[in-house]
Amino acid sequence: MSHVSECHGRIELGELTEPVRSKLAALPGDWLEFDPGAGAIVVRHVEPTDSPVLASTASELVRILNDIPYGLQTSIPGGVLFVHTEATGELVRLQVKSGGAVSIEWAHPDYEGAARKPYGDGHEIAIEPYEQRLNGQIEFVSKEAEAAANELQVLADTFEGLYPEGDFKAASDGSTVRIDMVNVNLDVKQLLDRLVFLAEPNTLFGRVDVSSFGDSLPEHLVRILIDTGEVWVQHPLLWS
Repeated sequence: MSHVSECHGRIELGELTEPVRSKLAALPGDWLEFDPGAGAIVVRHVEPTDSPVLASTASELVRILNDIPYGLQTSIPGGVLFVHTEATGELVRLQVKSGGAVSIEWAHPDYEGAARKPYGDGHEIAIEPYEQRLNGQIEFVSKEAEAAANELQVLADTFEGLYPEGDFKAASDGSTVRIDMVNVNLDVKQLLDRLVFLAEPNTLFGRVDVSSFGDSLPEHLVRILIDTGEVWVQHPLLWS
């Protein structure tokens, strides 16, 4: 999966006079337009290929707001536009608050304080398996620890991803298996399925951060938390 620079969202402008609606609807733009029927700033249906999305979107947003008379600005309900930049896929939020105040903020993914939810069947992970990048450590107890470690090592070594790199080490010490992963190209769902199967009940612990070797989006980052055999998913907080 590759990110595509894009913009989505809408800004509600509230009740406007007909002359103002007509003026806003006539404004040119590459990314944004005023929809008279909806009374909102919306993203154009056809995205351009030669106009920088963030700079153009911000400029067009301000231009539209600037043509709303002073007496109507305080009645703007507001809304949010989300922009994915071309070069890095960063997520930027352009927010128009109630009353017309404008703010712009870059997403800074952070797991501190992020809610965690029970892991399901892998649908929570938007990054394609063949380009997933795994970092983390896992420990569990197994009656056949050496065989379990070998099986997991083979899983990592034979995974047919796009980026056969990184360092995956599975080793046994007595009945304990420890896994260390640094930038490993591996499907985390396959890994979790085998871990749950191989580990003795309530002995599985660890953390795995899932990102992408390819182009991806910050809101697709995932952290897998494993505590006493229970598997949880965290999506990072994007905004301060």
